[in-house]
Amino acid sequence: MGISIQTENRKYNFYKQSRNNRFVPKTIKIPEISEEEVVNLAVDTIGRKKQALVFVATKSSAEATADKIAAKIKDNIDVELSEKLLHALPRPTKQCQRLARNAKKGVVFHHSGLHHHQRELIEDKFRDGTIKIICCTPTLAAGLDLPAFRAILKDLKRYNGRWGTSWIPVLEYQQMCGRAGRPGKEDFGEAIIIASTEADKEEIYEKYVIGDVEPIYSKLAVEPVLRTYVLSLIATEVVNSRQKLIDFFKKTFWAQQYKDMEKLEKIMMKMANLLEEFDFIAISSKKSDFRAASDIEDDRIISTPIGKRVAELYIDPITAHNIILGLKKAGNKPSAFALLQLISNQLELRPKLAVRKNDYETVSEKLLQEELLANEPAIYDPEYGDFLDSVKTAMFLEEWISEKTEEEILEKFNVRPGEIKTKIDSADWLLYAMEELARMIQRQELLKEIAKLRLRVKHGIKEDILQLMQLKGIGRVKARKLFANKIKALEDVRQASFGALAQVIGAKTAASVKEQLGEKIEAVPEKKRKGQLSLLGYKD
Repeated sequence: MGISIQTENRKYNFYKQSRNNRFVPKTIKIPEISEEEVVNLAVDTIGRKKQALVFVATKSSAEATADKIAAKIKDNIDVELSEKLLHALPRPTKQCQRLARNAKKGVVFHHSGLHHHQRELIEDKFRDGTIKIICCTPTLAAGLDLPAFRAILKDLKRYNGRWGTSWIPVLEYQQMCGRAGRPGKEDFGEAIIIASTEADKEEIYEKYVIGDVEPIYSKLAVEPVLRTYVLSLIATEVVNSRQKLIDFFKKTFWAQQYKDMEKLEKIMMKMANLLEEFDFIAISSKKSDFRAASDIEDDRIISTPIGKRVAELYIDPITAHNIILGLKKAGNKPSAFALLQLISNQLELRPKLAVRKNDYETVSEKLLQEELLANEPAIYDPEYGDFLDSVKTAMFLEEWISEKTEEEILEKFNVRPGEIKTKIDSADWLLYAMEELARMIQRQELLKEIAKLRLRVKHGIKEDILQLMQLKGIGRVKARKLFANKIKALEDVRQASFGALAQVIGAKTAASVKEQLGEKIEAVPEKKRKGQLSLLGYKD
């Protein structure tokens, strides 16, 4: 049901959805302990021994709202959970500390910027009732099964770049409201919308509470999706002619929505011609070249070897084409930054890091210093801003492979640990695709550089500890400790005594490392000291 709120001093309208789907007034009283209604509602929910999801528009708003709610709760609910959230990362960031502080009160925030271990822990603890309030972005409503007694919708407007703020879709509103009510546990749930003005209240009621959901449109209308699927259909031999390609798409939901079959055929031919231009498919005809344009039934389509590999890599064909052009432009040893900017300039790494006013000087200096592989658009080109964003994104990735900590990256780029992980995974995928494409176009001399960069991105390391990272159990922190102690390569590890290694990386890891290099370390009981019995020691 859609509801407003009534506090002790202020009164608003409530609407309860009845069995015949009509909305009727309903009133509940909420103790007023704060000027902010969302805080009052959250604290009231905990007082009722219930749980709530508080939906807000942004990550920063989710964190700030959790702070305000937790500040009004006196008792510590779960100190153990707080410690687990704090130490989910090897080096806790300010975000980790903030999350852990609020978690003691049973209040947390949840968004894509959290480390995946933190998100999983929060979700599990909300399901078992330990966590009472989650302040989150709308993505939680779409992808997770986390029902609660209350769904509190603080923001129904979202910032849309140059267009300012606008109302979210009705379907998204319904997804959030749908979290209210636990099947089998609650008789009903409350979906509460907070309106900032009387005018907003009326518009919310008309648009969302009794409004209709927007039509659903096929994603095939989006060109990157269409390009990818056309190439996949040809590469897997589901279709092998222009006519069969057209016939296939005529049966899709997209075609039923589009209705203009003549224009749809032109779109399909445009896609096929583009893929042929990229050398990802080959189109041939049994007929003479002198024939009617509409006579296409005998046009045969097959994928080329490189087209088949692009389809297997499941990247946008334009991304593959751009990477190939960049690799052909590259010398034998392109800089790590040039390769990082090439992948950062592709669709798959969106959203890119936006260049702000105070970033222009730094980004411009970087452009002057580096020889890039991606073509730089003209300064007045509509794509130039997106290009600058790709440079900033590459600068972030460069900081990561320079062994900057999550906290340093958060401070410099405002990229949270969870977002770092997402970006790193996407970059790893694109670098793997780059490696495969370099092999396909016979640029073997680039394979080593790309493979090294991929390892550096995956682990967040400088090139000098790549050898040490080959050892199981050695992360970038331990590898850097070894390097600082003049153990810089695998041969140095072989020659180092077990005792020396154990002092740097611990006995257990030292034993594992030695065994990986073919040296057996036998465990023996250590001598007793001062009445205490120690754990197993190791014989050097």
